[in-house]
Amino acid sequence: MLQSLITLSDQDIEVVITAVRQWCTKNHCEIDSNEGRRALTLAIDLVQNSTRDRLLQNLTERLGPRSGQMDAEISGAG
Repeated sequence: MLQSLITLSDQDIEVVITAVRQWCTKNHCEIDSNEGRRALTLAIDLVQNSTRDRLLQNLTERLGPRSGQMDAEISGAG
């Protein structure tokens, strides 16, 4: 993952970190959790292969809600 970050510009790194933090906040997880790392890896891939302005939307579409978050929403607790 760190090797992929090296290939990004400073601006792209900022976009990735911001989008992943927003995704993690929305999904009630820490950026250093398994879900956060998964989002970070996907965000790096997405920013390298798609437009930056839709990064958070693309992350949400690809990852969906965390399984624990989805369970809470289904049971009405979310």
